[in-house]
Amino acid sequence: MDLSFSKEEVAFRDEVREFFKNNVPPETRKKLVEGRHLSKDEMVAWWRILNKKGWGVSHWPKEYGGTGWTSVQHYIFNEELQMHPAPAPLAFGVSMVGPVIYTFGNEKQKQQYLPRIANVDDWWCQGFSEPGSGSDLASLKTKAERKGDKYIINGQKTWTTLAQHADMIFCLCRTDPGAKKQMGISFIVFSMKSKGVTVRPIETIDGGHEVNEVFFDDVEVPVENLIGEENKGWDYAKFLLGNERTGIARVGVSKERLRRIRDLASKVEAGGKPVIEDQKFREKLAEVEIELKALELTQLRVVADENKHGKGKPNPASSVLKIKGSEIQQTTTELLMEVIGPFAAPYDEHGDEGSNESMDWTAQIAPSYFNNRKVSIYGGSNEIQRNIITKAVLGL
Repeated sequence: MDLSFSKEEVAFRDEVREFFKNNVPPETRKKLVEGRHLSKDEMVAWWRILNKKGWGVSHWPKEYGGTGWTSVQHYIFNEELQMHPAPAPLAFGVSMVGPVIYTFGNEKQKQQYLPRIANVDDWWCQGFSEPGSGSDLASLKTKAERKGDKYIINGQKTWTTLAQHADMIFCLCRTDPGAKKQMGISFIVFSMKSKGVTVRPIETIDGGHEVNEVFFDDVEVPVENLIGEENKGWDYAKFLLGNERTGIARVGVSKERLRRIRDLASKVEAGGKPVIEDQKFREKLAEVEIELKALELTQLRVVADENKHGKGKPNPASSVLKIKGSEIQQTTTELLMEVIGPFAAPYDEHGDEGSNESMDWTAQIAPSYFNNRKVSIYGGSNEIQRNIITKAVLGL
């Protein structure tokens, strides 16, 4: 299998790279390099630049605003975006609910939701995980009881990322309590401004407000907000999660982080010499670089092989990408911590006037390290991914 890029693909990569260089706001890029949080306005501003270019929903079918790119072009685009770095399009709308709507939704739903997703006129969040129903998502208890032309929704979701910004939510709800747990779930979308919706922040270990609890108390939702068929939501969720896990390897993010590790390790000294000159450190760095190259080749094989899998049937290798990609992301944050050593300690999220501004470049390394402990859990824990691989590949 030839995994090298053609001349046309190299030219495309250069075009994408030049666009990012000239159009990503410098302050946005600086914040991402340093691991700082972007504001909602900063993210939306960039996504609308991307959408104006015609690249906001690049992987969607052309009739819904997509580019018609090949799978290799999509791979190149995403890698360059992560390496620049630039904010990826809002995954909850573009990569998750959007494909579910254009694949399983009716024509009215496509016309109503897809253009607004592309231009971030609606900010979406994901209502999947619940207390006690994370990796075992099918055990969820949030229920949607049909009464006439409405569903009455009651329950709780948790770890709902960026729900504080959200206008809309796509939610898995139990519509048939008597059915086998995977069979009685429906996929319903509705406004976060609906009466009975309450959002409560969960402060993360880095002091940020990224995730939330969301409560539903007798929330009335029109039946027309059901996507696809009632009690078929588990099938749509598997389709969605397959898309999420393919992109979750984040090879470009790890490449950019390795670049930063090398840069900082050449500047920070330990024992009277730059960290990069330490033999043990160089061995660790070389090991993760080799693992990342293997992951990149695996992802390229998945890209080249994707046409063998039918519509709505994700490649089981996406679970491999999720496992190894998350492990490498965690390893790179560990290496950054090793580079800066004691300089990781004086972190102050509020930036007090008395703080040491000369070490500002280290400020987000420790919070990023702690926050990245989650990447082997979200999107389906790595333990669950190993079970998926065992079943799909080995038939056990």
